Amino acid sequence: MSRIAYVDGVYQRIDTPGIHVEDRGYQFADGVYEVCAVHNARPVDEEAHLDRLERSLAELDIAAPMSRAAMKIVVRETLARNRIRNGIIYMQVTRGVASREHNYPSGLKPVLVVTARHTDPARRASVLRAGISVVTVPDQRWARCDIKSISLLPNVLARQAAKDKGVQEAWQVDADGMVTEGAATNAWIVDSAGVLRTRPADGGILNGIVRQTIIGLVDELGLTLEERAFSVEEALSARECFSTASTLAVFPVVNIDGQNIGDGKPGAVARQIVNRYDQHSFIEI
Repeated sequence: MSRIAYVDGVYQRIDTPGIHVEDRGYQFADGVYEVCAVHNARPVDEEAHLDRLERSLAELDIAAPMSRAAMKIVVRETLARNRIRNGIIYMQVTRGVASREHNYPSGLKPVLVVTARHTDPARRASVLRAGISVVTVPDQRWARCDIKSISLLPNVLARQAAKDKGVQEAWQVDADGMVTEGAATNAWIVDSAGVLRTRPADGGILNGIVRQTIIGLVDELGLTLEERAFSVEEALSARECFSTASTLAVFPVVNIDGQNIGDGKPGAVARQIVNRYDQHSFIEI
């Protein structure tokens, strides 16, 4: 079956041209996006994703393309037309079409694109069973990483650096030697004292939706949490490390820069979080 995309008011085959050459998203990466997991044809944490989308738009002075209610209709129609029960939904909003100038005119009509695709449950099962390896790279991104911007070139280069070294993710490191976040994930450790740690959601990282959910479950899980940055050295000596993102929720990290974390296997805290998160999101493993 051909994949169907929603492109600026039209449902069309995904390989049908539909974006104007002077769309500011194409020419300036002037736009924002969201990626949301889907289970049983239901977007997981949909309200939180739409909250963050609206915040990103407001921070960049981009108008909402439609009401939240209308956006939900488009999302569900895109899922239905692609027959997606378990997968991901991608929503992108650009500022709109205008002659190429760095400054933007007022009153532009934003352009919304929505796509959906299936995901392979076997991949998630494999990641949870074996974990992933990461490399560390310098963080070269702009200062407003709290905005989910489509301007992702530094993230692309970081993830490619990981792939070139035969691993699955890159953890980015600031000038002080502290981990910010992954190329496409938030970063966590269970430190040598048994404390769950992740960097504060300040301008240096994106406040991930899975990140927010896990923080909300910490007390129930009986874990001690500190939103406090950690160094590469602390990660290497940690009891456990893991990443989080909407695509697979939790990615146990078993090796960093060629050095095993603990015994080189996914840890007990990561498994505990996965089990409780899946109850929250109704994701079947």
